Amino acid sequence: MSKMLHKKLLVNGITRTIITSPEETLANVLRSQLGLTGTKVGCGTGECGACTVILDGKVVRSCVVRMKRVRDEADVLTIEGVGTADNLHPLQLAWVIHGAAQCGFCSPGFIVSAKALLDANANPTRQEVRDWFQKNRNVCRCTGYKPLVDAVMEAARLIRGEVKKEDLWFKLKDGDSIYGSNIPRPSAVAKVTGTCDYGADLGLKLPKETLHIKLVQAKVSHANILSIDTSEAEKMPGVYKVLTYKDVKGKNRITGLITFPTNKGDGWDRPILNDKKVFQYGDAIAMVLADTACNAEKAAEKVKVELEELPAYMSAPAAMAEDTIEIHPGTPNIYYTIPVIKGEDTKPLMEKLPYVIEDDFYVGRQPHLPIEPDVGFAYMDESDNLIIHSKSIGLHLHAAMIAPGLGIDDSKLFLVQNPTGGTFGYKFSPTIEALLGVAAMATGKPVYLEFDYYQQITYTGKRSPFFINLKFGADENGKIVAMESDFSVDHGPYSEFGDLLTMRGAQFIGAGYDIPNIRGEGRTVCTNHAWGSAFRGYGSPQSMFASECLADMLAEKIGMDPLEFRYKNVYREGATNPSGQEPEVIAYPQMIDTLRPKYQEALKNAKNNSTKDKKCGVGIALMCYGCGLDGPDSGEAWVELTSTGITVGNSWEDHGQGADTGSQIFAHEALRRHGYHIKPENIKLILNDMRFTPNSGPAGGSRSNVMVGNGIKDACDQLMAAMKKTDGTFRTYDEMIAENIPVRYLGKITVPGVECSMETAQGIPFVVYMYGVLMTEVTVDMNTGKTVVDKMTLVSDCGTITSKLALEGQLYGGLVQGIGLALSEDFEDLNYHTTMTKCGIPTIKDAPDNIEIIHQETPRPHGPFGAAGAGEMPLSAPHAAIINAIYNASGVRIKRLPALPEVVLEKIKELDGGKCCC
Repeated sequence: MSKMLHKKLLVNGITRTIITSPEETLANVLRSQLGLTGTKVGCGTGECGACTVILDGKVVRSCVVRMKRVRDEADVLTIEGVGTADNLHPLQLAWVIHGAAQCGFCSPGFIVSAKALLDANANPTRQEVRDWFQKNRNVCRCTGYKPLVDAVMEAARLIRGEVKKEDLWFKLKDGDSIYGSNIPRPSAVAKVTGTCDYGADLGLKLPKETLHIKLVQAKVSHANILSIDTSEAEKMPGVYKVLTYKDVKGKNRITGLITFPTNKGDGWDRPILNDKKVFQYGDAIAMVLADTACNAEKAAEKVKVELEELPAYMSAPAAMAEDTIEIHPGTPNIYYTIPVIKGEDTKPLMEKLPYVIEDDFYVGRQPHLPIEPDVGFAYMDESDNLIIHSKSIGLHLHAAMIAPGLGIDDSKLFLVQNPTGGTFGYKFSPTIEALLGVAAMATGKPVYLEFDYYQQITYTGKRSPFFINLKFGADENGKIVAMESDFSVDHGPYSEFGDLLTMRGAQFIGAGYDIPNIRGEGRTVCTNHAWGSAFRGYGSPQSMFASECLADMLAEKIGMDPLEFRYKNVYREGATNPSGQEPEVIAYPQMIDTLRPKYQEALKNAKNNSTKDKKCGVGIALMCYGCGLDGPDSGEAWVELTSTGITVGNSWEDHGQGADTGSQIFAHEALRRHGYHIKPENIKLILNDMRFTPNSGPAGGSRSNVMVGNGIKDACDQLMAAMKKTDGTFRTYDEMIAENIPVRYLGKITVPGVECSMETAQGIPFVVYMYGVLMTEVTVDMNTGKTVVDKMTLVSDCGTITSKLALEGQLYGGLVQGIGLALSEDFEDLNYHTTMTKCGIPTIKDAPDNIEIIHQETPRPHGPFGAAGAGEMPLSAPHAAIINAIYNASGVRIKRLPALPEVVLEKIKELDGGKCCC
């Protein structure tokens, strides 16, 4: 018998009566019973603060507050009680104008937390704001934290009456451009008021007959499946059906869409529901569908799976050993190899060059750690189409990947992106989409699946580790003449995009430097650790870590300053990148010139501020990434004239990077340049629903701003040509209809890339690149090994700026993710790395408040209005700059990440003992 509590709560000033279990959480009561879905649930364990509310005047994390601990008539304030769209609180307004809501999932929790601070102290210092968020465990993965502090400080000025709301809100004069401006995102107000419905919020609004899914997952990393017994689970209360591979109507595989013809796999290696083997910890073996999530979870525990455990190869070296078995029988564990051949043979050059250096580097299995866990739902519509809603950032791509496995015709499958919390690339691969499809097709009912955070960490993909041996050779003038590389990519058990990722190693090891002669080889290796999925930077963080650290080491061997060594070797006219391609613009020399005086000042400060116990250091790294998939690329978008304005339709998936603001800005600017002036609010957006939006390509590889931007521009150009009269004026909507002129136009521009050769890795993989030069300043505690990043200074060139708010948000966020990659983040130990905190997510105390961004705008010939992308570049090498700074401070050279305090301390002790740490 269940015993219930009867309580009254004063929620946002209104008395609400609830009846609930004593063990129910306050978050679930607010969300499920009272419909206040502005309170989000991320980790579910009190680590992220997305669920923050104010309870009786105190900030609490409502996901861990049990109702038996909440007094009768308690006072609860949620984001809905802070302000509304028509009456924004100063904090909400400041969040909007400072771009503090990127994906927006954490915004309600931060705003509620900040309100409690400003209620107590309307004049806080920046450090007091940071201390408050640290104390209350408010965590953000998107913003790098600086915009959040900026917003709180602005709100405090508003509250004190020092500025007025109308003075802060973005204003636009007739005919003015919004291109490159700080215009707020169209979705910002909904995000800061808690009215933006993410996947779990929509899940609470599904029909009553919706079935809830819980997975039966493998607890070993490699095994043969001998039997699956679902009989006991099927008898459990509320269970509708238990599904296994036998219930899948198609091939029961997610196709990896083999990218390159020399791949030895067939791309059909990833099961939807595992049938013959377990390939990694967390593989889905069965699904329980029940009337409630609780009943489904209890029944899932009753499914019996008999396994024959096999040797688990948990790293690339282990899987490449001579005595290993094939993880996928018939496909070798090394299933793709790419040679790198540019210029002359490097071996005789290395023998003659005066300065040669070689070393090994490792970048590990960085977890994405989004605040919003994976979530989605599916149903059959009235036309018997399968509709899947999820966090997908590749709608059309994912439909192609899962349709054969589901056994459904492409024309009957439609994916829709829910408003989505940040993914940082893990959703470039399908995760739960195929599972949802199987369940909906097997039952004919709406189905819902939401991961808890343990599942989020253990089931979804990770950054693929790179094991790199790298060698540089330079002449007597300090010019790099030759490079040799050998690298192995641990891509986990599933091959999707593994060959493409390995090609990225060939493209970005040594990126930024004019190296005329290169020899190398990269290989993709199948292992039993977490499957490799895209992660921001996609291959460049692993590749450039090695080359940026070795560049510092070579500069030291030559006796050159690290910045001046880079200045001598960066791209100039006539240079070529590792792919043999001439840079589309020359940006690095000017960027280094801009940074040089700040660098010299930082070196002086580091020397003056160092003590025996705490050493300060300065590190440099070049940053680089391309905008696109590989070779030719494009993105479709349509534009339609309506009676009330302009509608833009595309599948530019948004996971915090700003697809909505990009779509609005590109359309507005394209129309404005034709002399057609429209208010931004009269541009309607229809985004990310395959039933209505064209194939814009996936939102990855920093491609969308270029490819979809070009598509929008092309569609607008077509519309303007159709609307324009001979006298130079424009037809109205009514005139277009009366003259039977189409009002909708599909735009698409394919950029002239050239796929890289399978024999040499030479080609033109991207026609637009992003560039950066980063300086980091750190303090190393010589007694504990702990490193603190004090300041970051980035000179950024992402072409002409489309949205300054969106660009800077991407840069701040990427840099701070680089701090995590350098110092704390890992997913290696399946027993330990199971929470946000244990995986090393950076909190606000780990991120410097002093991050300076200096914009250099070099127009890109193939970018819309000269634009490039933004998202990948800031995470291409900040970790290398930090590691270089640690060496500059302490003399300790770290070559395997992360540089945990105990690792750094061990190296310090080796130095003290007279041993070489290199």
